[in-house]
Formats: sequence, structure tokens, C-alpha cells
Amino acid sequence: MADSTPTDAEAACFEAGIKFGSLYHQFAGTPLSLESAASLETAIEESIENQPHCAEVTVEIQREDLEAELAESSADYTELTGRFLEVEIVVDYEGREVVTRMAMEDGYPLMKLESVRDTT
Repeated sequence: MADSTPTDAEAACFEAGIKFGSLYHQFAGTPLSLESAASLETAIEESIENQPHCAEVTVEIQREDLEAELAESSADYTELTGRFLEVEIVVDYEGREVVTRMAMEDGYPLMKLESVRDTT
């Protein structure tokens, strides 16, 4: 049987997936308005950056999409979903840097691996 121990790069990718899973499922459904968008971006970034091996998180709530949603609503707010988010997460694990992103693609909030590099 071949060695099945994950490489550091594979472990770094796994760590990035954990960060995205917690980000998406922790914050989906949060009440969102134009007035709260900036503070929610910061709260998400700071929350996820607390996790081990997380080097950087950048969250951008898409204001134009949010404005369009609110224009069609009778309420002053809506709920946060992936369609309002663009996210970049950078994980640094044992000298391996992983950059991941989430953005809308074909109507779906797609999370994907952008790059893996050796930083040693």
C-alpha cells in the first residue's frame, strides 16, 4: 500500500476548505442591509482569521447586487447568501501558502483553489 500521509500542500488545501465551510455556513442567513454591509465584512474577516493557519481573509459584499435585491423587497434588509459575497482566503501551513476564492459563477457561489506555493 502506498503512503497515504497527506502532504503539507494537501493539508493546507484542507485547511482552506475548513475555513470556507465555516465562513459560509456560519454567516449564511445573517440579516444584511446596505448600512450593515461594511461591519459584516469586517466581522466575517476577523472571525475566520481566528482559525489556525489562516493568514488573511478578504470579504467583499457586492453592493450593487444587494441594492438590486433590496429594490425588489418591501423590507430594508435581506439575508446574506453566497450571491452577495466575493471572498479570498489565504492559508499558510508548514511553508505552503494556499490562496482560495469564492465568487459567483453561472449563478452559483463557487469556491475554488487559486494557487498553492512553497514559501520556504
